[in-house]
Amino acid sequence: MKAIKNIGLAIFLTGLTIFTLLPVVGTYNLSPETFSQFIEQKGIKSEQFISDMEQNVVGLRFEGMLQLSPVIVKNLEIANANHRKNKEYKKVIYTKPHDMAAELGKKAGSGFIVKNKGFMWFLTFGLGSIGALMFILPNVLLLGKKGIKNDGIYLQDSTNKGWIAWLVFIFLVGFYLVLYFRSEYAVNWTYLVDPISESLSGNPAGHWFVYGFMYCVVMTVMAIRMYIKYRHNIYQIVRTTSVLFFQIVFAFLIPEIMVRLQMPYYDFKNAFPLDYDFFFQWNLKSLLNSGGIGIFILFWGVILTLVIVPVMVYFFGKRWYCSWVCGCGGLAETLGDPYRQHSDKSLFAWKVERWLIHGVLLFAIVMTGMTLYSFFSETGTVLGIKTQQVQNTYSLAIGSIFAGVIGTGFYPIFGNRVWCRFGCPLAAYLGFVQRFKSRFRITTNGGQCISCGNCSTYCEQGIDVRAYAQKGENIVRSSCVGCGICSAVCPRGVLKLENGPEAGRINPTQVLLGNDVDLMDLVNKN
Repeated sequence: MKAIKNIGLAIFLTGLTIFTLLPVVGTYNLSPETFSQFIEQKGIKSEQFISDMEQNVVGLRFEGMLQLSPVIVKNLEIANANHRKNKEYKKVIYTKPHDMAAELGKKAGSGFIVKNKGFMWFLTFGLGSIGALMFILPNVLLLGKKGIKNDGIYLQDSTNKGWIAWLVFIFLVGFYLVLYFRSEYAVNWTYLVDPISESLSGNPAGHWFVYGFMYCVVMTVMAIRMYIKYRHNIYQIVRTTSVLFFQIVFAFLIPEIMVRLQMPYYDFKNAFPLDYDFFFQWNLKSLLNSGGIGIFILFWGVILTLVIVPVMVYFFGKRWYCSWVCGCGGLAETLGDPYRQHSDKSLFAWKVERWLIHGVLLFAIVMTGMTLYSFFSETGTVLGIKTQQVQNTYSLAIGSIFAGVIGTGFYPIFGNRVWCRFGCPLAAYLGFVQRFKSRFRITTNGGQCISCGNCSTYCEQGIDVRAYAQKGENIVRSSCVGCGICSAVCPRGVLKLENGPEAGRINPTQVLLGNDVDLMDLVNKN
């Protein structure tokens, strides 16, 4: 079995290596006909840009995006600078330079990769998936009898911040940097999934389709690992199945099919303020111009945020969303599961968490208020502050860097819930309701606790669960996402996730021993 695992690892690394090299290889040749069609479709009126492109790019052969991208970016920046200098604002091209390089690069692609999309898909996604499954599946036999095996987790370089973990960290951060800031280097990746994208939406794949497809593939493969590792825990099996279903069906398939049916692209499970641009002017106008379906989406988004979310949290806690529905949580619970022990349990981390996550929530609320005011008053500023600038700042700092680059890229070093714990504004909103008005709680039986510390070690949200368990105190914390791993790894059955009555759920002033026996009562009886 170990031989199969080693072969699988080699196959996986082969697929991953090919995938990693694709951004810097390939051949690009933009034909005059293709360029003319592109100019017409985009409505570009800049004669200088067109002339520079025809002289420096069109009809020429480029080996790799490293050669092509700088030329396109330079042509666009020079043209726009001259137009602004001459106050020719109608000729300014507002597409970002690197996005322009990605669009033209997509049309200019030629050579082996473009002509062999299916084969290249097999060499990357195919080999990666097959190799990973060959590495994972033998664990059915190797893990042996019942029980969740975390043996040696602090002795492995892959799960204890060793050199393997740092390589994973570098890959994930690099991937997200390309995805958010240098999309032209993802062009070759888009060719691999063009057939899938065209079958769903009718359009060629963009870099966000690559991300969505890769998200689903990674979650599926790592969900199989979850099924094996937690195969004797029904709660974990059902929870993993739920997040996998909502990611593949609601976040990936339905929005793509909606585009094919001439409807707005929309993820029906994505609630504000996690869906921070829902109330942006461009989105509101798009929905209002989309007829009945657009009005329905607008209505659904408001009801989901103001009614469904708090009601569900009252009955089931924030776990109904963060651990059963959310795509961010789904990736954290599958791909991020090997790193959950790295969450910081210190008091300092808890203080940073409270200020940071609530600060992001406040930022989102203020930004949305400015956005709605600007939309209805038809003005671009609020108290002298440009609404667009605030939106751009949030999109860059929170939407891209925090949620993407840090939120996922930092899994191997800081744990799998960095974004959910420190940055997600929806998690902060859900946490308010859970902490003060929810039936959800984790009950503890202190008399059975042996202080092994498994619960605290594997709490991805940095909660010192053992401290509650030792006192027999119910756990009701804003940050708890109800993943249930603390209960799953407890060897004594001390912890239980419940949706019980609110009465008696918090005991902040009592010192408890055993099964909820108050110390003073014990003294008085004696």
